[in-house]
Amino acid sequence: MYITLSDIIEGSDSKQRRRTGRRVEAVKNTFILGIEGTAWNLSAAIVTENEIIAEVTETYKPEKGGIHPREAAQHHAKYAASVIKKLLAEAKEKGVEPSDIDGIAFSQGPGLGPCLRTVATAARMLSLSLGIPLLGVNHCIAHIEIGVWRTPATDPVVLYVSGANSQVISYMEGRYRVFGETLDIGLGNALDKFARGAGLPHPGGPKIEACAKDAKKYIHLPYVIKGMDLSFSGLSTASSEALKKASLEDVCYSYQETAFAMVVEVAERALAHTGKKEVLLAGGVGANTRLREMLNEMCEARGAKFYVPEKRFMGDNGTMIAYTGLLMYKSGNTLSLEDSRVNPSFRTDDVKVTWIKEKEMKKVPEISPEIFLRTPPGEMLDNGAEAVIYLEDGPEGKKVLVKERVPKVYRHRGIDERIRRERNRTEARLMSEARRTGVPTPIIYDVEEFKLKMQFIEGVPIKYLITPEVSEKVGELVGRLHSSGIVHGDLTTSNLLLAGERLYLIDFGLAYFDKSLEARGVDVHVLFQTFESTHRDHETLVKAFKKGYGSTFIGSEDVLRRVEEIKKRARYA
Repeated sequence: MYITLSDIIEGSDSKQRRRTGRRVEAVKNTFILGIEGTAWNLSAAIVTENEIIAEVTETYKPEKGGIHPREAAQHHAKYAASVIKKLLAEAKEKGVEPSDIDGIAFSQGPGLGPCLRTVATAARMLSLSLGIPLLGVNHCIAHIEIGVWRTPATDPVVLYVSGANSQVISYMEGRYRVFGETLDIGLGNALDKFARGAGLPHPGGPKIEACAKDAKKYIHLPYVIKGMDLSFSGLSTASSEALKKASLEDVCYSYQETAFAMVVEVAERALAHTGKKEVLLAGGVGANTRLREMLNEMCEARGAKFYVPEKRFMGDNGTMIAYTGLLMYKSGNTLSLEDSRVNPSFRTDDVKVTWIKEKEMKKVPEISPEIFLRTPPGEMLDNGAEAVIYLEDGPEGKKVLVKERVPKVYRHRGIDERIRRERNRTEARLMSEARRTGVPTPIIYDVEEFKLKMQFIEGVPIKYLITPEVSEKVGELVGRLHSSGIVHGDLTTSNLLLAGERLYLIDFGLAYFDKSLEARGVDVHVLFQTFESTHRDHETLVKAFKKGYGSTFIGSEDVLRRVEEIKKRARYA
């Protein structure tokens, strides 16, 4: 594909010539043209700081099945010139000339390689023809920035759910950090895959949502969370199998309730860990009404605010690329032609966020165990993602910690009771087993259906005071845990307490027995994600952990190699 200025612009001056005839009010604005083309949609838009001047979209629609990357790229190549020509014509009607445009933004990744290359070629030709800078935009971050622009959100935890991506993200110290993500397939693609197998037309998500409204009962399906990471492949397979015995409506309903409860729980875990008070929903799957309801219910229960942009900005669109490009342009973050190669696996946390200047990493407040000791019995100590924590008076004047797994209003009752009951039993059993193998944990005193009573450890979560020395001790402790065959399932710096010189591991609700490299690798990967997303100097913390881990676990090198494999897994197939 080759786009020339004459294909799309008639008689306009380039940026290299003197501008004339520009509207007076346009002088104070920055105009960015953005092109989105990572998958289905070819979309182009022109924006300023406060206005969407125009947007034009052409959507690839295969005759059957899912997306075919080369066919989608051919579609984008076919319509690129006409889309941009129409966009410029609409902008001209509002008094914006091609010579007014300050930069060309394009989706550099992640996405389907053939589609990305087609759009990048169009962007390069426009940049050269108009003599203006290129701006390579991360598609995932564009979904976040359009949400922040179009809502009152300021510093949210972002639940980003699209076709190929499912991530929980938040800004900290110059980057958007990934707290958790899918370990296999994105939620949107999982929904589409199930829909195709069930004979539903594309796009599958809206068809599943419509079918779910006529369901009569919930069917038990796998619910897989590993720390703040998720897995949807088993859920999709089980849902397809369920169609042999249950109605399509019941399976669609059960699939939605299960998958959405998983992503909402992970978002709640990120809220609890970061202490933030906003959730922003982004990505095409976010158009689902039921998912929005569940997130809103979770936020209301936690006293957090829930934000979602207009529906037109949930799917892939040129406006989000143009607006993020504008932020990059104003912060001096432009791209040379030599550096404009696309990246189909472009990670959210690979991007240095140069346009957020006023935000610093959230300071974690100084706390002391004395805060807990002064708390009256029965008064809540903590409202975690899984349970509420409070103290009771125990024998001999000692305090007993009570962990009560309360109902989650956003989860279907059938899911909620099963999850709370299973996790309560698992925590009691595996916490005690870990303690017997030499891993310091609280002593369990009593087990009820949804409640545990245990030893109160006068310690502080290491997220408030972690150092390389503490991280090395964490490595030693996790090495002993893995040597015993136990995988914790939720290794974060919130779930390790430092009491004096001794470390304690808590919160075993997601733990299980597994000696496989994959299970142990995911366990360590979750911890490393926490280091990177929450703590300064995370590379030093990782290095110290590896040293400690290797000192107590003979298979550490194999596990750490698997961690690198897990980290590099592409989210686009």
